[in-house]
Amino acid sequence: MSAVHPLQDFDDPGFDPFIADDLMFGDSDDPYPKLADLRRQGPVHALDYRVFMGLPKDMTSADVEHFTIVGYEEVGKVLGDPQTYSNRAYLRNLGISFGRSVSTMDAPEHPRYRKIFQKAFMPNTVSKWGESVVDPVIDSLLGNLLERGVADLVQEFTLHYPFQIVYRQLGLPREEAPTFHRLAIAQTLVGVDIPHGTEASRKLGTYFAELLQMRRSKPGTDLVSTLAQAEVDGEHLPDEVVISFLRQLVNAGGDTTYRATSVLLTGLLNNPDQLEALRRDRSLIPQAIEEALRWDGPVLIQTRLAARDVELGGVQIPAGAFLDVAAGAANRDPGRFPEPDKFNIFRKPPLRHFAFAYGPHVCIGQHLARVEMTRALNAILDRMSGLRLDPEQPPPRIQGIMMRVPKHIYARFDA
Repeated sequence: MSAVHPLQDFDDPGFDPFIADDLMFGDSDDPYPKLADLRRQGPVHALDYRVFMGLPKDMTSADVEHFTIVGYEEVGKVLGDPQTYSNRAYLRNLGISFGRSVSTMDAPEHPRYRKIFQKAFMPNTVSKWGESVVDPVIDSLLGNLLERGVADLVQEFTLHYPFQIVYRQLGLPREEAPTFHRLAIAQTLVGVDIPHGTEASRKLGTYFAELLQMRRSKPGTDLVSTLAQAEVDGEHLPDEVVISFLRQLVNAGGDTTYRATSVLLTGLLNNPDQLEALRRDRSLIPQAIEEALRWDGPVLIQTRLAARDVELGGVQIPAGAFLDVAAGAANRDPGRFPEPDKFNIFRKPPLRHFAFAYGPHVCIGQHLARVEMTRALNAILDRMSGLRLDPEQPPPRIQGIMMRVPKHIYARFDA
């Protein structure tokens, strides 16, 4: 790493991207009643979801007509039909921050590049990272808490846990982790703060470009080296595609897993009987993870672009319109999930949820996210006996209308 110049922080040292997060994603405790009202009226509505929820328009798509999709069947149709509902919508937002990301591509370009990245995140690959990458991070973070008997599980664990895993995967210097975290978060703010969002993107891009060249000439065992050597039809992946993936990985591989793990712990601590059932029977962990993703998945809204005039849910949608695809609303559709607002790890039969999207653009990192959540939960159950909410502190509040997370989980356990 000595050949790579240090990562540059924001020019304004007082800028706090974590505060700006509320402006981009909202601070609502519960957007689901309003979504349920919409769903009762119909599965598709001619409205801008952000405006409907009381937030300002996204600056990157303020000039475009928006439709909000809330029905389970209709959400599945949109996510499963990339020819009609294009991912080019993300060129206006993710594309500004991440660059030539696979998330902004359609076929034939998308599957050509995606298959290369996907190889690095297949279940048989990510499962090997458990002991070598994931467990050391868990040991480091939990080791600082276990003797105290009290902790804020978000600020002291989940907020840092998946990001530190990403740093280890990329082989990045530990001392630069705080700067990476700040820049990664700021990239997602481009819809409400273009200057800071693009500054973060530019600085990460400069850093990763230099890192990519170094790892291409002197490869190691890290993910950057793997991607630097990867080929498509006998040619290396274009640098801009790799750099955009690395920009997005810090976010997609860190931010969403931090949110999902925090939601999972909130659901369990608010339902001590279910937490105790997991403690006794670890085979329930996979279904607990899927229930947390369904109940309050970290990404409530996904975006698509109507590639042609189309009728969906009885509503005419013109070509060029943006679709605010409410995966969170579909995941609480009472026609598919009885008592959908309840967190219930014993829910049967299991049905597909859309927390990781669906179809050709289903989340590449979903298997790693599940490995991280599984190992984190096992470690907490093993090491924090008697884990419970701290009655002397405020209960956790899951907030947001776009991305959901509690900012604090105050807990007690037997030291």
